Amino acid sequence: MGSAFQVIIILIVFACTGFTVLYLKRPLFDFLFEGQEMPMWASIIYYILILPIYNVFLLFYGLIFGQFSFFWAFEKRFFNRVFSIFRKSNSK
Repeated sequence: MGSAFQVIIILIVFACTGFTVLYLKRPLFDFLFEGQEMPMWASIIYYILILPIYNVFLLFYGLIFGQFSFFWAFEKRFFNRVFSIFRKSNSK
């Protein structure tokens, strides 16, 4: 794995990514719906689109904190698992 320092940096990257995605939601929806109640379809689209956005931010923060190679490998494993689930369900 690596040193304890590297583990701490990786946890910080995950925390920064999560907070960034969390803090982007409210201003984005306030801009789009200007004081109106957020419609259900907007929440559904948000949750569909948040996965690729989260992964981009994860790579971005990984680059900033010097852990890009770790997160690039993490992303490749993640998407291989996701797409293997789809391949298994389509082959039945």
